[in-house]
Amino acid sequence: MAQGSVRIDAWLWATRFVKTRSAATAACRAGHVQVGGDRVKAAHPVKVGDEVRVRLGGVERTVTVTGLLAKRVGAAVAVTCYDDHTPPPPPREERVVIALRDPGTGRPTKRDRRELDRLRGR
Repeated sequence: MAQGSVRIDAWLWATRFVKTRSAATAACRAGHVQVGGDRVKAAHPVKVGDEVRVRLGGVERTVTVTGLLAKRVGAAVAVTCYDDHTPPPPPREERVVIALRDPGTGRPTKRDRRELDRLRGR
């Protein structure tokens, strides 16, 4: 484990939130990473006790840093370096239904578009 502080992009990569360090840097640059409620750059130092919010793949995760890692480790060790405070996902029946069209069916007709809008609740 590292001493003092570690760059946020390196910590996200080491704790397996993202697959690559460059993906962690891109997430920071896009504003998807917050430490203590503030958007941060990739070089921002993270310390034990910091609250980190990460929005990846449409899911926002909230974690508290309990350990610092500078190098990528196994999943079992990585889980011990943060406490996850992310609320559980909603049950399946509460999820929003997404209207999908079969591939190759072409452009939707006016009637199809109205049905899609009705399904989406517009």
